[in-house]
Amino acid sequence: MASSSLLLPLSLALLCLLSATSSAYKSSLTLPVTKDHSTHQYYTTLSYGTPVEAANFVLDLGGSSLWVDCASRTAPSASLSPIFHRSVRCLTAKGPEIETHRWLSSLANPVDQDQACQIPAENSITGKRVGEGELVEDLFQPSHQLLFTCSPTLLLNGLAAGAKGMVGLDRSRTSFSSQVFHTLGTQRKITLCLSPSSGVVQFGNVAHESQPGSEILRSLTFTPLLTNPDQNHPSINVNSVKINGKKVSFDAPLGGGAQLSTVVPYTTLQTSIFANFESAYLKAASILNMSRVSPVSPFGLCFSSNGVGSSQMGPNVPVIDLVLQSEMVKWSIHGRNSMVQVSKDVMCLGFVDGGENPRNPIVIGGYQLEDVLVQFDFDTSMVGFSPSLLTRHASCSDFKSGSSAQPISV
Repeated sequence: MASSSLLLPLSLALLCLLSATSSAYKSSLTLPVTKDHSTHQYYTTLSYGTPVEAANFVLDLGGSSLWVDCASRTAPSASLSPIFHRSVRCLTAKGPEIETHRWLSSLANPVDQDQACQIPAENSITGKRVGEGELVEDLFQPSHQLLFTCSPTLLLNGLAAGAKGMVGLDRSRTSFSSQVFHTLGTQRKITLCLSPSSGVVQFGNVAHESQPGSEILRSLTFTPLLTNPDQNHPSINVNSVKINGKKVSFDAPLGGGAQLSTVVPYTTLQTSIFANFESAYLKAASILNMSRVSPVSPFGLCFSSNGVGSSQMGPNVPVIDLVLQSEMVKWSIHGRNSMVQVSKDVMCLGFVDGGENPRNPIVIGGYQLEDVLVQFDFDTSMVGFSPSLLTRHASCSDFKSGSSAQPISV
């Protein structure tokens, strides 16, 4: 006899997954995620300070810290505490950017001891970086003391309207996620579910396999989470790419990890990789009698959508497979996550030229992550991803309990 959880519609199962986590575990945190359609950024809402104020923060999977425009509060926070230069927490936050012996020698200087801890902060959307941010601590709801950087207002340029900072989710010791894991004493897991409207991000323990909705977690395909010595951005190894089952020939090995990003809207490919990929896709599209039209910025390959059929997976266009650690492990990208409808009659391939010398040859953007349940397990250094939820007529927006303006402690 089939289990009752397998008989649940997936939209209901998604809700059960969160509610089961809520009842079974007290060591996780779930936050709502909303997409800003003007900037294609994803943001969450955090409530902090005394008196409590809610503010929106742009999510950055590769960000190393939480930074805030503290001057934007309507009232100064009475619970905010400065972190001083002499403290161990200052040294920890500075990480590899400071030489330990220099920091220790500065402790002998009584002037340095009472100085605020200066921490750089970066807007990863624009690349703007400032070095004069001050490390502070304040109370975040429901009841967590977290470190963050008070940064100049100018750093907000380029963020979604109304955003007051950025939430970094990488493996750095003072990232938002690392602090939440430490505070809750929980598994170091981030479960992310983005959609074109609303979704969720969950930190920590997830539902037990016997709970309703857990079949979603059992459907995850796992691949190693790569460690980049130069940065903490989550990356996976892409060995090859197939389009409609045919392997794409590249002029050089793909090499390096493919970064997963929530601040890059569409997947970017290094110029030579993009040229080979575009050529192969165009051949596959021609077999399907798709008509190429003039490109629409920022896209390089666009088609007429007239006469192109569709299903729950989006337009019936060539399927893109990212082949990972073996031929049996692949991330399949269907029309909903590969094609962008730019007008009534025109759709464009949501993969763009990332330039000749990008930091990462492949960056998988937010559009390709939508309606896919992605789990980052930092304890095992693995990334799990589900098939598109659209295959079962569901969406990440079905996590309705993550839609409130307040963080949800589960």
